[in-house]
Amino acid sequence: MVSTVSRFAFVAIGFMAITVSGCTQYVKKTDYDAAISELRANDQKQQQQLDELMQEMKQKFAQYDAKIAEMGGRVRVDAIAHFAFDQATLRDEDKPLLDDFAKVVRAHYPEALVTVEGFADPAGSSAYNVRLGARRAAAVQDYLVGTGGLSADKVRTVSYGEAVNRQVDPGKTHDEGMDNRRVTLVVDFAGTPAAAP
Repeated sequence: MVSTVSRFAFVAIGFMAITVSGCTQYVKKTDYDAAISELRANDQKQQQQLDELMQEMKQKFAQYDAKIAEMGGRVRVDAIAHFAFDQATLRDEDKPLLDDFAKVVRAHYPEALVTVEGFADPAGSSAYNVRLGARRAAAVQDYLVGTGGLSADKVRTVSYGEAVNRQVDPGKTHDEGMDNRRVTLVVDFAGTPAAAP
């Protein structure tokens, strides 16, 4: 009988210890509300920065055949650079747009994180096209860093190769597939805008 009582007392003490220790992890409603308000303010600030970047890019790139869209907190610039069939050499006619892109980012959003996306048309094997898309993305990355003056650690690359859901003209190759052989730029994070001069 004594052992049953002591077991019960032991379990009761253990339960109280767990209950008391659980209370130390409790978050006050005022602290929770303050944290949520801060997160919402940060979210609004980032959205405002993306909106400003998007407007500036639309104004700057109106002269080019570039489509600018905001998608899920990112700014996407389509139709940046196109490539000859089976080539990863940047064309001279694509350099002015890349120069303007780098100027906007460098002058106003120096902390921006940019992803260069490389694509290929569906000619060739899937593995080859992923490598070709990577070479195209690297060519644009090199240009943005070397000539455009963007920070190398803020410009990254990815290749989608011939991904069917990312082709502009599905199935088109050679002369008809120029729009599939491209690189696009995505501003994943605008960062803090540079201070006005």
